[in-house]
Amino acid sequence: MTYCVAIKTDSGLVFASDSLTNAGIDHVSTYSKMHTFVQPGNRTFVLLAAGNLATTQAVVKRMRDDCQLGNLPCLNTIASMSDAVDYVGAISADVQRNQAVRDTASTNFEATFIFGGQIAGQAPEIYMIYPQGNHIHESAAHPFLQIGETKYGKPILDRVIRTDTPLEQSARCALVSINSTIRSNLTVGPPVELLIYTADALDGGRRLLFSEDHPYYRALGDAWNEGLRQALNNLPPFEWENQPQPLQVVAGGKNGQMQG
Repeated sequence: MTYCVAIKTDSGLVFASDSLTNAGIDHVSTYSKMHTFVQPGNRTFVLLAAGNLATTQAVVKRMRDDCQLGNLPCLNTIASMSDAVDYVGAISADVQRNQAVRDTASTNFEATFIFGGQIAGQAPEIYMIYPQGNHIHESAAHPFLQIGETKYGKPILDRVIRTDTPLEQSARCALVSINSTIRSNLTVGPPVELLIYTADALDGGRRLLFSEDHPYYRALGDAWNEGLRQALNNLPPFEWENQPQPLQVVAGGKNGQMQG
């Protein structure tokens, strides 16, 4: 399983992903699920991948080959984010069709992607690309997208993330969302990748890698756990908890007297 999340705020974009792949108990490994395509000063794209590993690797390879060979269309020349996401969706659908034709074991070759970034002169955007190649973008009410094992990390994002949330705070929220997912699902695991992109920078962003024992990642998880415990202790009590408790009388004292 996989968990990837992207957040869009007024000040930029945040991307985060785990790196664990699991094709059965004997086939557990780590692969990066975050892929970047950058022309400094002109455009920055980030692709997060979930699903069949053969599909996701083939999609990324074709995208890189198109850029290197000068094929058209390619991410180096595409004029808009909407055209770029259509291009990625078309490649994904084509790869899945080709793999299914060669398959004799009814393998599931589906893959889902989050694609985001910015082209110079245009606004940053993020999209989710479904296995069929179609896509959606984030909403103003919930300016984030998730793929993979989404249910454990979503409540945190729902409560915190808004379009005006500061970029670094959004990044910490993304890490907490992944940390909570890892604690609840053993098929999602470190290392965790994080990319923070400031709007209009067009520089590829700040990319970080956190192992399970990374000091910052451990401190973040510990602080979140302690914060949850404190929040639980500070929740308002039930009305009867503040009422004086009645005196209890217990039989069986010395010389047959009642004890209170």
